[in-house]
Amino acid sequence: MFTHAFAAATFALFAQSALAGVCSRTYAIKEGDWCDTISANKNVSTYQLAVVNQGIINSECTNLIPGNSICLGNEKEDCSTTYVIKADDSCENIASSHGLNSTILRMNNPQINDDCNNIYIGEVSSRYARICCGGKTGLAGYFRFHH
Repeated sequence: MFTHAFAAATFALFAQSALAGVCSRTYAIKEGDWCDTISANKNVSTYQLAVVNQGIINSECTNLIPGNSICLGNEKEDCSTTYVIKADDSCENIASSHGLNSTILRMNNPQINDDCNNIYIGEVSSRYARICCGGKTGLAGYFRFHH
């Protein structure tokens, strides 16, 4: 999952502005952590985690060192309110149910393809598919990917 988010973060224009931001939330890595569990436990998307830690966390999320700190979100670009994707969700109904329009949703989630068919239903296990529906800016934020 993190590899998909990392790849999207690498090519997204949003990544340039996010990397320049000031970190507003940090997390001290613990033994056994991996990017998806950190994302789920700290209410941050794997996409956002990849963007704000580009060059720190590798694309496979295998270089996490217990005790080191990573950034969870940058000021004015921190998506901290998420929504778990359910069966039959679409970009349009998710956006509408959270007071957004699909254009804003896609602009703030650059890894979504044009058909919005790369969002996935959240599982009960440790892998989740979430969409951000708010944060400091009040705009939609980032999807978490599942495969």
